[in-house]
Amino acid sequence: MRVGVIGLGYVGLPLLVELGRSGFNAVGIDVDSRKVESINCGVSYIDDVATDELKRLVDGGTLSATTDWDVIGELDAISICVPTPLRKTKDPDISFIVATAEQIAPRLRQGQLIILESTTYPGTTEELLQPDFEKTGLRAGKDFFLAFSPERVDPGNAHFNTRNTPKIVGGCTPECGRRAVEYYSKIFDTVVPVSSARCAEMVKLLENTFRSVNIGLVNEMALMCDKLNLNVWEVIEAAATKPFGFMPFYPGPGLGGHCIPIDPHYLSWKLKALNYTARFIELASEINSHMPEFVVDKIFRSLNEDKKSINGSRILMIGVAYKANVNDVRESPAVDIIALLEKLGAEVSYCDPHVPHLVEHGVDMRSVELTADALSAADAVVITTQHAQTDFDLIAKSARLIIDTRNAMKNLVPAGRIVSL
Repeated sequence: MRVGVIGLGYVGLPLLVELGRSGFNAVGIDVDSRKVESINCGVSYIDDVATDELKRLVDGGTLSATTDWDVIGELDAISICVPTPLRKTKDPDISFIVATAEQIAPRLRQGQLIILESTTYPGTTEELLQPDFEKTGLRAGKDFFLAFSPERVDPGNAHFNTRNTPKIVGGCTPECGRRAVEYYSKIFDTVVPVSSARCAEMVKLLENTFRSVNIGLVNEMALMCDKLNLNVWEVIEAAATKPFGFMPFYPGPGLGGHCIPIDPHYLSWKLKALNYTARFIELASEINSHMPEFVVDKIFRSLNEDKKSINGSRILMIGVAYKANVNDVRESPAVDIIALLEKLGAEVSYCDPHVPHLVEHGVDMRSVELTADALSAADAVVITTQHAQTDFDLIAKSARLIIDTRNAMKNLVPAGRIVSL
């Protein structure tokens, strides 16, 4: 089989590599010529894909990339891994899926298997892709095969990767599902079939809505503990000693990444069309989206206690990636915090070994070296990402004021003052 992946980002490239490892002749398709060139040179631009492994597959002739859509006609199976962001109005932006479908339809041929992996609202595969493809005269389940299989990648996870994370698969027809399961069983350790593409789409939204709502709950708990002068981390750790009926979630400066801040809104949007308001989703989003403002208020109050104005204060941010040990800054709360601080007149710098240059939402700056001098010169040091390679001992010894939003200083004795979330 010759197989392909459309969209070579944080989901598509790892999948393409697994296809190559599994013995398929795999080709990646992307409109970004820089990504295509990098892959064909055997150089990875994603932390979870090792350059050595990518180069081995490219040099072995089992993996390549192209910007040429005509290769679609040569493929037996195609996985769609394009972005699905939100518009400013919080409505789903499925324009990348639509554009991809428009490229596939005229090249669709008998016997092809097409699997959508991009997160979207329930019904997208059956209501959008299937009718577009069937305009060619081919029929799903008979002439071609169409399924949905949600990506479940957790960037930076040392234990679960693309291959060993169980793979949900649902087809538009029973035969579509059977063929998709058979294909993905060659790539993934565990494949979990469900009754329909619509069910598979809902599974992904449930998973990330579960996280969003519970993070919203614990972030509100942090707000309440702040009012009650309690340490929210101590409260959570004590509650987590209960061996049943409790699952610990942890607060932070806000939600980041492409999934958890975005995916629940796909479900909320879909339900609005059915005259139903997803109240938990809306409330959790409201709480989580205001956490950067709460952190800035913490910084403001902490500086005020030191008799300093935030206007003109030097603030060093530790980490701007949305989570530990990745270079992804999509929807990162640290970017919002920087923008808010600069608006108040603060002089902001940041240190992040994974993000040497930050260009996001109007913020354009480069990472500084983490040194004792840089830490002692800062009026406040704000920990927003807990990377494994960050020297938190040095921060404890050198910083005068630390705003810790990740409980990173839990077991350290500081020379200065620590203010927890």
